[in-house]
Amino acid sequence: MEVFRAEDLLAGVRVALARGVIGFDAVKHLTLCRIEHRPPRLDLTVYPYLPQAHVATTSAKAYMDLLTGVAS
Repeated sequence: MEVFRAEDLLAGVRVALARGVIGFDAVKHLTLCRIEHRPPRLDLTVYPYLPQAHVATTSAKAYMDLLTGVAS
């Protein structure tokens, strides 16, 4: 079992979010590349079944609407 430092894992997640590749394997690959100081090699054409992630920051109003049950 591998154990990563929190800051390395967080950096891997941030890079994955920026690239739009959310998945265990992608985050692990990006984290290992950071630790080993090597460039990442993610070719998403090899994995056509993976959905493209579209991530955005949630607005405070949208979050409060969810909590109160208001439809936007």
